[in-house]
Amino acid sequence: MEGRSSDLTQILVDASSERPADVAKKLMPLVYDELRELAARYLRAERRGHTLQPTALVHEAFMRLVDQSRVDWKGRTHFYAVGAEAMRRILIDHARARGRGKRGGEWQRVVLDEAETPQDLRDIDLVALHDALEALAALDEQQARIVELRFFGGLTVEEVAHVLGVSKRKVEGDWTHAKAWLRNALDPESQP
Repeated sequence: MEGRSSDLTQILVDASSERPADVAKKLMPLVYDELRELAARYLRAERRGHTLQPTALVHEAFMRLVDQSRVDWKGRTHFYAVGAEAMRRILIDHARARGRGKRGGEWQRVVLDEAETPQDLRDIDLVALHDALEALAALDEQQARIVELRFFGGLTVEEVAHVLGVSKRKVEGDWTHAKAWLRNALDPESQP
């Protein structure tokens, strides 16, 4: 695994000077299994009968990743964080294309990690969360980015700190504040 990680890092470092097709050919064998696992985790939280399959989600996200010509890849963790964000955007686009309302109707359920999030944020509407994240980003872009990396990317606090170039303590504080803000934004009745 150590060798694969260093291979991945080197490919990402060299990516800006190579054709996307060449980068894709080198990356796919190294990242496919992990991206597939991430896609399966997302889709397990979706409604039954969802029309996207993990393989299709991986391929769509992968194509978006290798087409990123302006990204200065900072390594493996950064690549998977951007991959998680790409998958989230694909699922949101898919939900909107299917004509769902922002709330109600057929919800897309996303189960948050119980150890990292408050109980009342466990089942939420993915489109509503996306809209709330956009509102949070307008107030505090870093807190919104931390939520994306932790919630959608599955990154640890340490990994988020590394990707953002901030301290672990800063990430922990922002994560706590962001969860509280999102809880209030997603459930206005919870406000005092």
